[in-house]
Amino acid sequence: MKNFFREMARDKTVILAYSINGFLIITAVIFVLISYGNLPPLIPIFNQLPWGEQRLGATITIFIPILAALLILIINIVISAMIYKKILLVARMLAAISLLIGILTFLLMIKTITLIL
Repeated sequence: MKNFFREMARDKTVILAYSINGFLIITAVIFVLISYGNLPPLIPIFNQLPWGEQRLGATITIFIPILAALLILIINIVISAMIYKKILLVARMLAAISLLIGILTFLLMIKTITLIL
């Protein structure tokens, strides 16, 4: 598995996308942790549900999108490392998709917390 990561590390596009994604996830976690003490007991985190109490979740549920983005990042890194030599384009697409998910998760955290506070 080390050889997979070594070959992928030479590609600046893939490494840059995964690095920026990791930075955005860490920044989102720090932003949430700084704001966590000021958050109300119920927050509107499930926006796809109908209006009302169904949209609300406990304060700890603010970490669900961050954990999902982190899980997707890890899975995409492993898959990219496995298929990098065979299908370079798919490995780069996975990196771009992970970056997009990281950006959207970061924006979701900023928007949700600024909406509440």
